[in-house]
Amino acid sequence: MKSLALLHAAELVTLAGPQRPRIGNELSELGIIRGGGLLIRDGKIDIVGPSDEIEKKAGDAEIIDLGGRLVLPGFVDAHTHLVFGGNRLDDFERRARGETYEQIAKAGGGIWSTVEKTRAASEADLFAHAKKHAEWLFRCGTTTVEAKSGYGLTLEDELKILRVMRRLNKETHLEVVSTFLGAHAVPHEVSPEEYVNLVIDEMLPRVAKEKLAEFCDVFCERGYFDIEQSRKIFTTAKKLGLKLRGHVEQLTNSGGAKLMAELEATTADHLEKTDEQGIAALKSANVQPVLLPGSVYALGSISYPRAREMINAGLAVVLATDFNPGSSPTPSVPMILSLACTQMKMSPAEAIAASTINAAYSLNRGDKIGSLEPGKLANFSIFDYEDYRELAYWFGFSRAHSVYVKGDCVHNRARL
Repeated sequence: MKSLALLHAAELVTLAGPQRPRIGNELSELGIIRGGGLLIRDGKIDIVGPSDEIEKKAGDAEIIDLGGRLVLPGFVDAHTHLVFGGNRLDDFERRARGETYEQIAKAGGGIWSTVEKTRAASEADLFAHAKKHAEWLFRCGTTTVEAKSGYGLTLEDELKILRVMRRLNKETHLEVVSTFLGAHAVPHEVSPEEYVNLVIDEMLPRVAKEKLAEFCDVFCERGYFDIEQSRKIFTTAKKLGLKLRGHVEQLTNSGGAKLMAELEATTADHLEKTDEQGIAALKSANVQPVLLPGSVYALGSISYPRAREMINAGLAVVLATDFNPGSSPTPSVPMILSLACTQMKMSPAEAIAASTINAAYSLNRGDKIGSLEPGKLANFSIFDYEDYRELAYWFGFSRAHSVYVKGDCVHNRARL
């Protein structure tokens, strides 16, 4: 593989630091090298430092002049619903007219409308659709995503979605970390008890046997899966070797955060309604909160997660897009950074750490991605900015100049 020497960044945001998720003041320590550069060999980072040092050791490497641009690790989007059929334009219009998430769901919209479209789509159609989404992610500076199933709700349709994710990993440059979310909603054709048994007795064993997912997730929420149903599904998943992530306390404070702490989950996601007790429970078990301000914004709510309190409590906060066709139709981590700063009062530095190194650790990949350090994969994004704070300051359009995965350029605006 070729070698690259990248020189003359305005700011090289390395995120170098402790080999663990960042908490407290560590979230603001970005390890910036002004005028810095990278030497990349065989798809990995070899040297990080001042540009003159890199240039001396470049040897036969291809020289890329960064032209005073901002360089940082590729974003790690730790909560998406990447594979789905169709769109939810009708839901969007109904929300604009004042209908709530629950009202739309009861009228046949919401998750169920996407389930119908996803079931009707072939595996090839879903792959083509998801491949387009991968291109959107690259254009926003994202190089790794967690992706959930959950729009099939039958054994074969859930497996179909997870196989599309596996194919994305093989046939695109996007790294996809798969999560089984069979317990996303109860299908119309069965009772809640029957469906929970189907998830436990048939779906989870097949997913584990075929190694189609690393994580199991459940939508633990009123009208979906209650605490006891969620506990049953999670306990089975854990016995089968899957790690746990959970959609909890998005719409109501129902004890989901405490459940994730009890089960020693990797993450608890959403948490819009989580209170001080929930935050304390997550801290006691070192569960990482994954905060999704895009879904709050898209649903027209003002109930953002209590990010400041979570940081002050010592939690290793993660930010993600929740990219999906209904409640957060955006692939843009920079937009999420803007919302985190303006609506949740996180600093730009905290937001960047939460969407890179902390997100990487939430996917058990902090030793490989999430920072620009020797030995890690050469996954990085170059933006037409000079100051890292501009990532959250300018919003509503992408300023990604180019994006690299394992040293290969996967997006270059000049080629579009």
